[in-house]
Amino acid sequence: TQWAVSVPLVTWAVQQGAKKAVIVAADYAPGYDALEAFGSTFKKQGGEVAAEIKVPLGTTDFSTYLQRVRDAGVQYVFMFMPVGPMSAGFIKAFKDRGLDKAGVTLLATNESQESDLPVVGDAALGLVTALHYTPYLDNPVNKSFVAAYKQKFGADALPSIASVAAYDGMRLIAQMVKATDGKKDGDKAMAAAKTAKWDSPRGPISIDADTREVVQNIYMRKVEKVDGKLGNVAFSTFPAVKDPWHELNRK
Repeated sequence: TQWAVSVPLVTWAVQQGAKKAVIVAADYAPGYDALEAFGSTFKKQGGEVAAEIKVPLGTTDFSTYLQRVRDAGVQYVFMFMPVGPMSAGFIKAFKDRGLDKAGVTLLATNESQESDLPVVGDAALGLVTALHYTPYLDNPVNKSFVAAYKQKFGADALPSIASVAAYDGMRLIAQMVKATDGKKDGDKAMAAAKTAKWDSPRGPISIDADTREVVQNIYMRKVEKVDGKLGNVAFSTFPAVKDPWHELNRK
């Protein structure tokens, strides 16, 4: 969920000294989730949310929204946009308007996915994000996964969080089939899922037996040039993160 990546991102920002921030999110359901996750976490950790800015879907001109950021006098901006044109456009506009030079730090989650970085260009360099995967993770399973992905889709292709979700979904299904010996047995299949754990390209993961959510590492990443290409490189890890929304709303 958005909480799983938003809470570590805000926690990291507070560790860097963030005290006052603006949240900018696309005006639709996932954006509201991000607003709540960013805002409640930041306030709970002592931060002040100077403004919550909702941006309509399909927006291409971010000038008025970024002027509101500048007027708020903050040093940090938490953003959530659907990947693609809105994410790329906002990151470029943020850099074009010189907010970074004015001392404002932009923080995000999946808005810098590798497939969008060529469009954003060098404006993305240095952008810090939090996510559960990057194709540049240094673990044996990921290296094998990326190599197989490139072999199938081309030397320049890189897996995304959707690719890894498919990998892990099939890995879990295989474990359920093995537990039931290929026979239809819902109880045995669910029992196997509830106790499942394995090494994924994203790192070690398991299923929380109570919430059925994934327990996984969340990585702090920075956009750098790797072999001449822009990519998200992990520099710090929040290990074994349980979904924070469930942790906060347990009955």
